[in-house]
Amino acid sequence: MQLLADLNERAVVATHDLAWSDSPMAGVERRLIERDGAEVARATSIVRYAPNRHFSAHTHGGGEEFFVLDGTFSDEHGDYSAGTYVRNPVGSTHTPFSQEGCTILVKLWQMHPDDQQRVVVDTRTAAWRPGLVDGLAVMPLHHFGSEHVALVRWAPGTQFQPHGHWGGEEIFVLDGVFADELGAYPQGTWLRNPTGSRHTPFSEAGTLIYVKTGHLPATLSPTSTPVTLSR
Repeated sequence: MQLLADLNERAVVATHDLAWSDSPMAGVERRLIERDGAEVARATSIVRYAPNRHFSAHTHGGGEEFFVLDGTFSDEHGDYSAGTYVRNPVGSTHTPFSQEGCTILVKLWQMHPDDQQRVVVDTRTAAWRPGLVDGLAVMPLHHFGSEHVALVRWAPGTQFQPHGHWGGEEIFVLDGVFADELGAYPQGTWLRNPTGSRHTPFSEAGTLIYVKTGHLPATLSPTSTPVTLSR
């Protein structure tokens, strides 16, 4: 399957409008956002576990990254409540389940094999840093090479400067409304801005977003350092 698989194209998906589809395990459903491959694929999805459901033991040949949107996700390594960010590196194995049910944003087969750090961050208690402009706060979650992952919180009326994306940018709107000159993106919207794209983001109402930068194929030679939102 190929779904928004061209990483050099801009994409905007209102994930709340996507249909749920069955996974190989009963009681585990998915909203497919982007995908390149069959059941084993480079993929970004929203995954929903019904209460007392599990997934079979499996190995992450390309790594796994997820953010718990609601409920509690679990495996033999621990329990991860809403707001938890987790990275399971290439070659890791686990047997996931959920007793109460949960919904997670999941990214598969998108890790560098040398990035072997397992990461677990409870974003409800982790520290925020001031951003480059008033009204912006940043919570770094992980970085490896050119890839940076963070939560970014925008106070109402915050405006950021125009900037380009060498290495691309990917956003999932967790709360509020994120915007730029191309549109407004409410909670549940997923965006991909490819290498070489530019925009001037802002938020009139305030927003909380999950952001990845510097992780998409570089089709243009870098002419400047990728933008960093924190000081």
